[in-house]
Amino acid sequence: NGTWDVGRGFNGTWGIFNFQLSTFSMDSAQFLTRIFEFLNERAPYAVLRNFEGLPERNDSRDIDIAIEKKDFRRIRRDLAQLIDSTGWRIVTYLNSDRLVTFVCGNINAEGHAETLQLDFFFHTSLFGIILLDNREILATRKFNGRIWHADKDHEFLDKYLYDRAVGAAYPEKYAETRRAAEQSDCVKRTLTETFGTGSAEECDRTGKMQLLMHALKRNLKRYGPMTLANMTRFERSRLRNYLRGDTGISIGFTGPDGAGKTTVIDGLIQELGRVFRKAHSYYHFRPLLIGNLGDVAHSAGLKREVDHDFDKPHRGKKTGKVSSMIRLGYYSLDYILGYWKKVKSQTRITRLVIFDRYYTDIICDSPRTRIFLPTPFLYRYGRLFIPRLDYNILLTARTDTILKRKQELDREGIEAINSKIDYLQDKKGYYKILNEGTPQEAIERILRIIFERQHARNMKRISGR
Repeated sequence: NGTWDVGRGFNGTWGIFNFQLSTFSMDSAQFLTRIFEFLNERAPYAVLRNFEGLPERNDSRDIDIAIEKKDFRRIRRDLAQLIDSTGWRIVTYLNSDRLVTFVCGNINAEGHAETLQLDFFFHTSLFGIILLDNREILATRKFNGRIWHADKDHEFLDKYLYDRAVGAAYPEKYAETRRAAEQSDCVKRTLTETFGTGSAEECDRTGKMQLLMHALKRNLKRYGPMTLANMTRFERSRLRNYLRGDTGISIGFTGPDGAGKTTVIDGLIQELGRVFRKAHSYYHFRPLLIGNLGDVAHSAGLKREVDHDFDKPHRGKKTGKVSSMIRLGYYSLDYILGYWKKVKSQTRITRLVIFDRYYTDIICDSPRTRIFLPTPFLYRYGRLFIPRLDYNILLTARTDTILKRKQELDREGIEAINSKIDYLQDKKGYYKILNEGTPQEAIERILRIIFERQHARNMKRISGR
């Protein structure tokens, strides 16, 4: 907790240790070289696809690696320690029945983020039904002098079997891989055994339920009672990650108009682009699972007209305590239901959820929300009832700086918001960023906070403490 002042640095402490943030210098090529040198020495593995440029160049969003579960468990802590020693940070860590994901992040010498996703697959499966055993992939793997990778047959089978089981078409961008593999005896035999189809063409014409039922029968024949154990393990893992998993990241931004929230949010998504650009959700103020309070009241006949002049967010009159409590209760329902419907469903996996204003805005900007209740009460209420985001960024600037950016704003209103931000800045999960410099400087400070905090959390999870 504390304050980041762009241009001045950090003032404060975080958790049980002081901030000791450094500028990481190892680039992605050096990082991946270290990772694969480690894997080459420690465990049998095979990169499943898009391996041509590795380790110097990564051409895909993520790197899919087949490895036996027992081998991964044996090297997991050492792998995490290796990542830690490189200066990269484990930003998200997903542990499920069929894979473990590391999303690793780094701030380079220019202050920009680099992200890489490593997916370690234990088998190709769906709902705990095994479609392709990793032992088959590893038995035929190839070495190109730098890394081990799957042969063409299993490069094709791994993705094709899964895509057909979920009812998806095999991607056209891998058409060359398909042409090179689909007529091989290995592929035909596997399709016959797994799905009961003698060729990829026949498999393309078969419905996903028929394919999956045949795969289930094969699992029962091949694995016996372990089939039920695998399916139970899948369901348990899915429920655990939904209820308790925090592999994704949720971030809320609050601050006065003129603080630069929109620019910083857009820049943050851009910086996290390789992994999160197509895997993020954006909301304004609340999840909006239920409608605007004024519209609901109008539909119920309780209100004649609804003011939709959203260009003037502070246009409303001051409300009394009863009206404020009604609004608070209504919005709380949206935050609670919307969190489990829209936020948790994303953050349970490797996803990013960003709010431009969240419940914190109710605390800091009473005229906008028309909830005029004491700040300490609203803070304690939120701690008790409102689902928490991982990071609440209090993005602001000095009053004179904001007035230079937006002269139409009111000094008194800015200072009122900033005083409440000062109240929150020392509270757990809140991080004050003074955006006095360039947007990129503020973005870099936010990235450092997130990367370091996520890394500390994930290292603790991986070590089992």
